[in-house]
Amino acid sequence: MITNEIFPGITLDLGVVHGRPVIAGTRVPVEVILGELAGGSSFEEVMQDYHLTTDQLRAALSYATHLLSSTTVYAVS
Repeated sequence: MITNEIFPGITLDLGVVHGRPVIAGTRVPVEVILGELAGGSSFEEVMQDYHLTTDQLRAALSYATHLLSSTTVYAVS
């Protein structure tokens, strides 16, 4: 399979985690990192649990920010 960098530090490969965005060079999905941080885990805990660097965690956060900033959300009343 071909690995594509879709954002700095974030890759996609259909053969890795069913094509979900992952931290480059790992099989750790971005959504797992975001979920851990949202659930209260510290940067240090996530880095230790998944053997990642601060730059890799920041890449996941930057990618999520990029996705949200390019999405329009409409209020429904």
